[in-house]
Amino acid sequence: MIALLLILIPLAGGLAGFAVKSASLGRTLGLLVSLATLALMLGLLGGFFPATQKSFFIDWLPQLGADFSLKMDGVAASLCLLTAFCFPVIIGSVKHTQYANANAFYSLLLLAYAGINLVFLAADGLLFYFGWELALIPVYFLCSKWGGEKRLQVTFKFFLYTFLGSLLMLAGLVYLYYHTADYSFSLDALYQAKLTPNQETVLFWLFFVAFAIKMPVFPFHTWQPDTYEQSATPVTMVLSALMVKMGLFGVVRWLLPLFPHASVQFADVVILLSVIGMIYASMLAMKQDDIKRLIAYSSIAHIGLMSAALFIHNASGIQGAMIQFFSHGVNVLGMWLVVEWIEQQTGTRKISELGGLAQKAPILTILLIIVALANIALPLTNAFVGELMMFNGLFKYNLIYAAVGGLSIILSAVYTLRMIQHVFYGEVKVATANVADVMGGLKWGLLLIIPVILVFGIYPTPMLNLVKDSVAFLLSLGK
Repeated sequence: MIALLLILIPLAGGLAGFAVKSASLGRTLGLLVSLATLALMLGLLGGFFPATQKSFFIDWLPQLGADFSLKMDGVAASLCLLTAFCFPVIIGSVKHTQYANANAFYSLLLLAYAGINLVFLAADGLLFYFGWELALIPVYFLCSKWGGEKRLQVTFKFFLYTFLGSLLMLAGLVYLYYHTADYSFSLDALYQAKLTPNQETVLFWLFFVAFAIKMPVFPFHTWQPDTYEQSATPVTMVLSALMVKMGLFGVVRWLLPLFPHASVQFADVVILLSVIGMIYASMLAMKQDDIKRLIAYSSIAHIGLMSAALFIHNASGIQGAMIQFFSHGVNVLGMWLVVEWIEQQTGTRKISELGGLAQKAPILTILLIIVALANIALPLTNAFVGELMMFNGLFKYNLIYAAVGGLSIILSAVYTLRMIQHVFYGEVKVATANVADVMGGLKWGLLLIIPVILVFGIYPTPMLNLVKDSVAFLLSLGK
């Protein structure tokens, strides 16, 4: 039942929020709903509820062989925990930001929350697709109504990409449905579908393109930098910290188990695309003057490494990728919080117009440096363990891929440290002359993120244990 409540509570809160007229009340409702789901998630992982609460089943559309079936395995639990952690921080950090029709803004965020959790928990193909769309539609409206001057054309491109991917995945699901023993969309039935090698190949690419667009990986990434730049920062946080994980999770829960032979056959193609994307995105990040675009390209590089690691079929790489799902979400959320503060205080995101912020905002500078160093996987930060394991796995798989992909570590340090140097040090510029140090929701958001970075960097065992069964299941495929 708890698994169901993780979806129903944000869904009910999102629908109720449309009836709220006050902006502050709408934000308060969103914050309370997100805190309630966080409490449930922590209680579930902490053993306060029995393990049976991690699943749920009722008949849904028996005529189509579709059930409302939820299942929380280790990787799903880590991503539901990430979602539960991120949403209170996102909503709590925008206290001083005014949005037109704020009640609708927060309601749409909660509806996206429900859709994201449904994607992570669905154990039925049709239900998974339903959640995929439930997460997309509210974000489409959030991007198109609240954002920059070019938001409409950028959002149209984003919607076109993701909707095309959704259609490809739906076509694959329907085809699989007709190849199950009893015409069922259940996860177990789809796993047992009888396919010829050619059928498996075609379906593999249908699903892979859908997930690659969502992640995104090269060359399906072109919607991402513009969308991140033009969206309101809270929406960018949802896209970057959480929605990209839907694509990675799709690979783990659906692509690899459904098509184990094709996944091995085309692993080199996927890894090559991922490694190319890592270097390409890192080089583009070095050239960016807009901090949002810099972080957007940085995110593509990090996702590329996780994508590659999932296809190398060894325990180190896969387990590293799974714990990095969580770490990347936390770290990139911290980066976006800093961007939100900079834009609020200075009215610009251009690196060339910023400087000397360390003199004006020393607390923010300390917090940003910790988050930024975690983003480049410095030892004792949460990203270090996952990145080390992924590169170890990649090294075991292919030395050339590991060596080329490893260049992204150097490039990441270059553009991240360059951003810190030009934005926070040097001479105070006109835009930064009158700023105040970080306070309120943004400060508390960063102060919540820092302990997570340090705790899981020093002691990653709980996260490693959480996903180990999911890793073992993927390694057993095809045996």
